[in-house]
Formats: sequence, structure tokens, C-alpha cells
Amino acid sequence: MASKLKQEQRAEFKRYKEDVQKEGKPFFPYAVFHDTIMSLVVVAVIIGLAVVWKVTADGTEPGLLGPLYTDKADPGTTNFVPRPDWFFYFLFYLLRIFKWPETVVLGTVGIPTLLLILLVGLPFLDRRRERRLLRRPVALVAAVLVVVSMGVLTWKGATAEEALGSELAAKVPAWSQAQGFAGNPKAVAGAKLFAQSGCLNCHVYLGNGAGNLGAPDLSAVGAKNRGADFFKSYVTNPAQYGNRVMGSYAFLGQENLANLGAFLDASKGPKKG
Repeated sequence: MASKLKQEQRAEFKRYKEDVQKEGKPFFPYAVFHDTIMSLVVVAVIIGLAVVWKVTADGTEPGLLGPLYTDKADPGTTNFVPRPDWFFYFLFYLLRIFKWPETVVLGTVGIPTLLLILLVGLPFLDRRRERRLLRRPVALVAAVLVVVSMGVLTWKGATAEEALGSELAAKVPAWSQAQGFAGNPKAVAGAKLFAQSGCLNCHVYLGNGAGNLGAPDLSAVGAKNRGADFFKSYVTNPAQYGNRVMGSYAFLGQENLANLGAFLDASKGPKKG
């Protein structure tokens, strides 16, 4: 004997067929045909606009739809912080929550894939006829939570701070005052190099930088008094100290490495009082 849900589905399908015979046309092929034609029209309009833009702009003067981009892309530029388009902000910030390497797979693959599977499978899983929202509290609460979560993550992603090296270098005077090495020119030079060399893409220093990749906070790395030569040797070849994740900074040269070592050695934690 068929279940009550199965009986409801059969009755619903029977009513659908009767409605189609009396008042309308079936979804396939009529609606599918109309949607296909409309999709082709949209694509044709986009292609047409692209052709108009390309033909009317000659590379020096803007055309009907604006200027052509004449500068070639430079993958080596560091004068801006690359960010995703706004509709990826929620995923962008979701990835910032998870830390490398323990849980990053969950954020990059696990959660998006699970949500996509639920979205695709929902029409097949929930076949009830009830469509009034107040009679579907679980679905209603789940939908609200998803929308609110995506909204909050999008806002957080849009307002997340990511500084350029030049902006981080402006923080060096505050760092030197907080750490007490303002009178040490080698340490100050090393701090500027530290700010401009992308170290804060992985490390955190006095609240600046990103720690999602698992690199340690270096605000008090010099507290163990290992000496500037130790840090110079470490950043020159991290692998000899068992760190095979961090790359070598030997390309900076001996003078810069010495300054960097002096800065790290002077970073013993913010001064009290």
C-alpha cells in the first residue's frame, strides 16, 4: 500500500495533467523552448554590446560604451590588493575563518559542496504539497539562516582590511615606539623591510597581518634573546631549522637580512606602561 505522501504526489501529478489539458500547456517543451529562446536573445545582446564597444573605441578615444583598456596586465604588480568580485565576498570571508592546513579543506570544498548538493537535491527530497511558509518552519528557519549568514559574511568580506606594503610601512613608527627600538636604526630599517616584503601575508605583528595560514605571531619573537644573528640565519634558510613551509629570503642580501634580524631580535613584546 502506497504511503500517504506517495498518494499525495500521484494526486498532485494527476491534477497537473488535468490542468494542462484544460487551461495550459505542459512545461516541456513549451516553457523550455521559450526559456531557450530568451537565453539566446540575452547572449546575442551581450555579444552585440561587446562588438559595438570593440569597434567604436580605437584604443586612444572612448567609444559609445567607454574606452578600451590599453595597459597590459602586470601579474607582478604590488600596488593594489587583489580582491574577489562582490558576489564572492561571502566565500572570500568564509575562507578567512578557516586556518591552514587543518580546516581549510572544510571551508574551500566541504561547506560549499554540501550547500550545493542540498540546493540541487531539495526539490527531490521535499515533495510535500504544503507551500505556506508558516506551515514549513524548518525550511523557513533554514532559509533565513542561510540568507542572514551570506549577508553577514558578504559584509565582513567587503569590509575586511588588507593593507599594501606601503600602508604597513607607515605603522613602523608606532611599532618602534611600542617595542622600544625607536633608537635602533637597524631595527627600524628591518621593520620597514618586514612590512614591505609581504611577511604579514602569513604572520601577525602587533595586531596587523593575517594568521590564517598558521604562521606564528611575531610580536614577541625576540623575547627569548636568541640574538639578531640567529634570526638572520633563520630567514636566510628556514629549512635548516626544520621549517620547510616558509621560503628562503636570502635574495634580500646580507645587509637587509642583518636589519631584519635586528628587528626580529628587538621585537620582545609591547612595553608595559
